[in-house]
Amino acid sequence: MGFWQRAGRIGAAMAGALALSGCLAVQPPAPAGNPQSQSDGQSASHGSDAPGTTASASSQALSRYYRRLETDLLAQDLMRTGGGGVDTPYSEVDLQRNFERIAFYDEYQRNAGLRPSEGRAGRLKKWVVPVRVGVEFGDNVPMVERDRDRRNVAEFAARLSQITGHPISMSNQAPNFIVMVMNNDDSAQARARASRVMPNLSDANLALFSDLPRAIQCFVIAAGYQKEHEYRVALAYIRSENTQLQRLACIHEELSQGLGLANDSPRARPSIFNDDEEFALLTAHDEELLRLLYDPALEPGMSLDEARPIITRILAGRLGPS
Repeated sequence: MGFWQRAGRIGAAMAGALALSGCLAVQPPAPAGNPQSQSDGQSASHGSDAPGTTASASSQALSRYYRRLETDLLAQDLMRTGGGGVDTPYSEVDLQRNFERIAFYDEYQRNAGLRPSEGRAGRLKKWVVPVRVGVEFGDNVPMVERDRDRRNVAEFAARLSQITGHPISMSNQAPNFIVMVMNNDDSAQARARASRVMPNLSDANLALFSDLPRAIQCFVIAAGYQKEHEYRVALAYIRSENTQLQRLACIHEELSQGLGLANDSPRARPSIFNDDEEFALLTAHDEELLRLLYDPALEPGMSLDEARPIITRILAGRLGPS
């Protein structure tokens, strides 16, 4: 089973996004089962009907920190939501360079937590089965926030399906892409849930669900089974202490990254696949990367050398006949 993990929406202490990845030799239970089912009667997959209303001091401190962070970024004209414009032109050359860096490289070593990668190109990773998205909440996430997050995830999942042409839909039945929205006070619940969804997570990666550095606001793990480059399950984690815009940004970034665009590039613009926080939401440039990733001519497991001439041919077709 192969794991690729991507964490993003990084605060000022870590100026940009973080990517992790891991690979395990031991095969977990077959993905055909229902990762959302609960065998112990707990409400971990959905949260309770009457979530806690009083956050701990640590959770309240996180909320204040993220509000200040957003205020600072907005004051610098960052976290833009317009998707790009005349001030952010890009060419086919830009798209190819950015796609190669974002789709074929990882930011952190496999199975090693926060240890940086060695910077070598890997192989193309993408989903080959329909993506069924489920949203789950920690017991301490208020109901009003749950409704808004479910709606935002559903709207963005539909947009991703339209962009990629890949079947992506919301589902309460055996979801294989689970979006967890958790409060800091839900750390034990988050860790327990993650270990059930992905039983073979390394200790270093599993620890992120209960001891996540403040600088990381959200992350995603995507995994393959018999063919590790063919994604079959993913798990995204979003802190509920984030502001509304930050949570929406996390939804855009982690769902997109969980489809196979696992890295960042400082040269990608306009893009959410960049450490600079200039754009909060998916851009027109990013839509082109997703369309390219899910072009049938690009197959999971391809090396960069195998894929490069195909990428060039696909992008040349953007201009139409001469």
